[in-house]
Amino acid sequence: MKAWVLHGVGDLRYEDAGQPEIGAGEALVQVEAAGICGSDVQRVFATGAHVHPIVIGHEFSGRVVGVGAEGDAGWLGRRVGVYPLIPCGGCPCCRRGQYELCRAYGYLGSRRDGGFAEYVAVPVRNLVGLPASVSAEAAAILEPMAVAVHAMRRAMPDRAHTVAVCGLGTIGLLLAMFLREAGVGRVLAIGNKDFQRREAVGMGLPEDCFFDSRGGPASRWVMERTDGLGADVFFECVGRDETVAEAVQGTAPGGRVCLVGNPASAMRLERDVYWKILRNQLTVTGTWNSAFGGFTAGGMAGEDDWGYVLERLSGGAVSPESLISHRLPLEGLMDGLRIMKEKSEEYGKIMCVF
Repeated sequence: MKAWVLHGVGDLRYEDAGQPEIGAGEALVQVEAAGICGSDVQRVFATGAHVHPIVIGHEFSGRVVGVGAEGDAGWLGRRVGVYPLIPCGGCPCCRRGQYELCRAYGYLGSRRDGGFAEYVAVPVRNLVGLPASVSAEAAAILEPMAVAVHAMRRAMPDRAHTVAVCGLGTIGLLLAMFLREAGVGRVLAIGNKDFQRREAVGMGLPEDCFFDSRGGPASRWVMERTDGLGADVFFECVGRDETVAEAVQGTAPGGRVCLVGNPASAMRLERDVYWKILRNQLTVTGTWNSAFGGFTAGGMAGEDDWGYVLERLSGGAVSPESLISHRLPLEGLMDGLRIMKEKSEEYGKIMCVF
């Protein structure tokens, strides 16, 4: 089969690889669509993966064409999404059902072979069955959608709140989409691309609820839009010193800041920012990955972000496909990675469609 194999930093090769062998409890998935995540760009060009060589990619969907145990034969032929985190099952976090916080996890695309290949081996318990109404492309966005929902639930905004979202990459735009779907009355979106403005307005945000951060400090705009009070909840989806500072400056006294963006580089907390957190009694919350109920019989009540997303996706309450700006064949993956690395053109979600 053909696959994109990362041999080290800057050494990504499109090559022939052996079709994965599957054991008991595993399924062979024929990949139909796979999205590029910002972490893939970092992994290829800057940090590498945890092991090499490795097939990268963790946002993908496909169809089950093989199973390792007769008892799993019911999955054969089914269309599936895939939860990429593989928990150990034995650490304290796993024992209390918080699998996203597992201390010894595996991960498709960074710790074991992932989805930028024609086939991938996946633990059966990580499979998410898809209804006919959900396309392969939408299913390949399940993972970032669940990450956005997890962040939303961590910060627990009320419908009456004013909520700011700074950083309108895929996660930020999806977060704004789910906040709107949840009935949050006022969402202030902060981006820096014309594509982001179009997407924000297209999902129902008024024009005056989008701010282009190329025009000045986002926190000042948020304060102006809230009569000097600030946002009740502020999602920081960039991962830079300056945007964390903007989030703290733009949050109302007693409000909440939710840190969503992976750090883009070394970061430091300035004295004025720290003081603002103290003085305004802000709650600063981190969020990581997403909660998946498929590992526990029946899932955990209120803790299955994937179930939450799939219910709304299958019912038509949300539609993420408009975020897809580029559709490439599998062999075109490097073109998509370079667009994201060099920012040579505007993009939303770049996806390989098989």
